[in-house]
Amino acid sequence: MENKIVIPTRPIRKFVPEDLVINSWNKIKSLFDNLVDREISSSLELEQLMLDQSELSAVLEEDMAWRYIKMNIDTTDKELGEQFSFWIKEISPNTAPYCHKLNLKLVNSPYLKDLDQEKYRIYLRSVKKQIEIFREDNIPLFTTMEEKQQEYGAISAKMSIEVDGEKMTMQKAALLLKSTDRAKREAIYNKISSRRLQDEKVLDDLFDELISLRQQIAKNAGFDNYRDYMFAAMGRFDYTPKDCFNFHDAIAKEIVPIINSFEQKRKNKLGNESYKPWDTAVDVDGLPPLKPFDGGTELTDLSIECFNRLRPYFGECLSTMKAMKHLDLESKKGKSPGGFMYPLYEIGVPFIYMNAVGSQRDLVTMVHEGGHAVHSFLSRDLSLTEFKSTPSEVAELASMAMELLSMDHWDVFYDDAADLKRARLEQLEKALETLPWVASIDKFQHWIYTNKHTAQQRKEKWLEISAELGNQIIDWEGNENVHANLWQKQLHLYEVPFYYIEYGMAQLGAIAMWRSYKQLGEQGLDNYMNALKLGYTKTIGEIYETAGIKFDFSASYVKELADFIKDELKKLS
Repeated sequence: MENKIVIPTRPIRKFVPEDLVINSWNKIKSLFDNLVDREISSSLELEQLMLDQSELSAVLEEDMAWRYIKMNIDTTDKELGEQFSFWIKEISPNTAPYCHKLNLKLVNSPYLKDLDQEKYRIYLRSVKKQIEIFREDNIPLFTTMEEKQQEYGAISAKMSIEVDGEKMTMQKAALLLKSTDRAKREAIYNKISSRRLQDEKVLDDLFDELISLRQQIAKNAGFDNYRDYMFAAMGRFDYTPKDCFNFHDAIAKEIVPIINSFEQKRKNKLGNESYKPWDTAVDVDGLPPLKPFDGGTELTDLSIECFNRLRPYFGECLSTMKAMKHLDLESKKGKSPGGFMYPLYEIGVPFIYMNAVGSQRDLVTMVHEGGHAVHSFLSRDLSLTEFKSTPSEVAELASMAMELLSMDHWDVFYDDAADLKRARLEQLEKALETLPWVASIDKFQHWIYTNKHTAQQRKEKWLEISAELGNQIIDWEGNENVHANLWQKQLHLYEVPFYYIEYGMAQLGAIAMWRSYKQLGEQGLDNYMNALKLGYTKTIGEIYETAGIKFDFSASYVKELADFIKDELKKLS
């Protein structure tokens, strides 16, 4: 199939110069001036203005994306860091006022009423919200905040431990927590924890600085707190903080008891007097860690085969990315932690970044990011760049659903039927285990930005939330400080605040999507693709409805989906 892949080419630009190299603000200032000063005398000219602005936006966002990707791949290369920093300091601050002027120009145009209102309704409500919260005073604060947010990745990338004379990244060392040798697990866990705690104060201070900056941004924009500001800035039109609280309560009521039952069974099987944090990853039957692939090349090829079997189009997406070298999957020294799919709006072929070390978790991350990539391909031909930038509640539905949809074809990773069964059981349990952690992080964020507090009070609040939503079976005696600082591992808190509840909402949607696929077969996959093709041209609820599922996080719906997963677990057991 790879031989048949047609490599996409960048569309011919109609407004931005083909040979544009962005190494100064002056190189693009004239383009913004053109848009702002352009005379508009008809709805056709207004629509052309929108298309030209969209093209410029795609060029700029893709240029910034490559700077971000390259910087993360090698945090030791100062030049790469400086190239991204240049963008944050020189380009972003200068584009912000122009984008505001263009938003005003659009909504104040007498020809706006002559545009297709249904086509642009979602876009226009976002534009109006952006106008509402824009403040010139915040531009330098955004620059400072983005620079500060970069520090988290740099701090994390430097973390490593030595095991048997080998220096390991934290991701690679975490694999050793699956060892059947309990004493070894404890030693590794303590090494990892001690290394993280070396930066406890540094990370606390960084977080305090970020909170202060963010609260000032909110205050400047007329909001009481950064939480309320972010609900506006993120365009959360379809739910409120109260809905989030209902989600937290539903997870505590319906999901936490199920997770506790999973963990109690693990504890009983292990047969130890206490269940410690280094006991949570080992196979309770004494089996070695699952190893679905060996190296990034094999991960790529097996993922392509898996996606081909589910639906050939999905495999073609990954094959195209492989051919274009839009994949960087293996963990290595100096590489920033985490994984992501970064959309490239001009070429329309995204980039997947990972820190794979050969684990089952890596397999799941790959199909997750692969789901994002499929979404990017399906929405690449939408007319405006803004149509392709979907809210996270939809973006994460694409990725989290793919984790479950692809499971029937994980036999490409596992020759052994018993290993395949283990992988599927683990995935179904984790589909539920994700939810309390998401609820914990989100509840924590709501508290952080609506209460003044010290670093110590922050730790105490985290422990309070963990008592409600965390793992109730783990014995933290002797590791209390590790427990109190667990939240520092979550990069979203530092780099993309309030982007996390979406994972929980999308996980519920993903379970519903998988249930629909099991019931409807190919029609279920058609619904999935049709929903993703919409990009952000409909409300979240309408997109979920197109997928054949509900955008709902009530306790009754959470229970319904949890019961479905429990039934599927019984079938596998």
